[in-house]
Amino acid sequence: MFEILGDANTVALIGLIGGIVLGLAARIGRFCTLGAIEDYIYANDDRRLRMWAVAIGVAIAGSHFAIALGWLDPVETAYLAQSWNPIGSIVGGLMFGYGMAISGNCGYGALARLGGGDLRSFVIVLIMGLSAYVVMSGPLAYLRVWIFPVEMNLSEPQSISFLAERMIAIPAWLIGTTTGAALVVFALLSDRLRRAPSQVFWGAAVGLAIVSGWLGTNWVAAHGFEGETVQTHTFAAPLGDTMFYLMTASGTTLSFAVGSVTGVLIGAFLGSWSKGHFRWEACEDPRELKRQMLGAAIMGPGAIIAVGCSVGQGISAFSLLAYSAPVTFLAIFAGAALGLKQLVTGLSFITQR
Repeated sequence: MFEILGDANTVALIGLIGGIVLGLAARIGRFCTLGAIEDYIYANDDRRLRMWAVAIGVAIAGSHFAIALGWLDPVETAYLAQSWNPIGSIVGGLMFGYGMAISGNCGYGALARLGGGDLRSFVIVLIMGLSAYVVMSGPLAYLRVWIFPVEMNLSEPQSISFLAERMIAIPAWLIGTTTGAALVVFALLSDRLRRAPSQVFWGAAVGLAIVSGWLGTNWVAAHGFEGETVQTHTFAAPLGDTMFYLMTASGTTLSFAVGSVTGVLIGAFLGSWSKGHFRWEACEDPRELKRQMLGAAIMGPGAIIAVGCSVGQGISAFSLLAYSAPVTFLAIFAGAALGLKQLVTGLSFITQR
């Protein structure tokens, strides 16, 4: 395969396949971070939140099982190779969650809606990708590193399962697979979710798509010749990566990020078309467009500061039980709840008498 495609094209293909699954899950399975939080807070419906738990559980169990078989080297992943900055997780998570609520979508959700013909999401994708790059490697990169410093290439993986292994001598892979299985069982305790097998299926499919990214890129990194990194799906910096590739394709190569983003668009188009939901939509209210642009501009930097978005930290980092994952996930939830409250009921900090 390497002789035919080359390393870069191979990882792009791996990202494309997993991205298609994620796009189908969003459009057919209604897998959505903001939607899950909205349902839980305002409709007293936790099915999509439990669907998210199924995805996390499958991703944790699958990733740690791969570690046990030697198919995944977690030390090579960005989430475990650098030190955890708790303040970055909290601040970045709050920013991302608030921006997600204000704009009405996360990066992944915006791609899924764009694949269904929603041109408003195109603005979110562009601004989020650009703002993420501004903080990741642009003018504000030095400020970010100064405020939220991290150390690289640590000797001990920044993972709960590996910490437990050092403390109680139980293999990390066993802790991870048990934790993942327990999370899936917990999610399935809900009668409402069990009566919706399609939601369980698509939640599991999302988890497996995350695992496929780890396995595929690890295999290329181990057997290839171009030093590809071990990675899986996330949707903040990859939006900028994709735009950069579209502008400089003649001098750059494909990447997992470009494949992943393209895959979500394809999967979302196929999913919306199969259900008869594809239709072109545009923004008719300037105030709505302004709100979406502001939310996207907050989300991009938030994801970079937190080292991941709702998918990157909420599932991918969780799959390795990274220290940052639960804290960032809770911060995203809190930020989204605040943003939704502002949109739905308004915020008042002055006590009425």
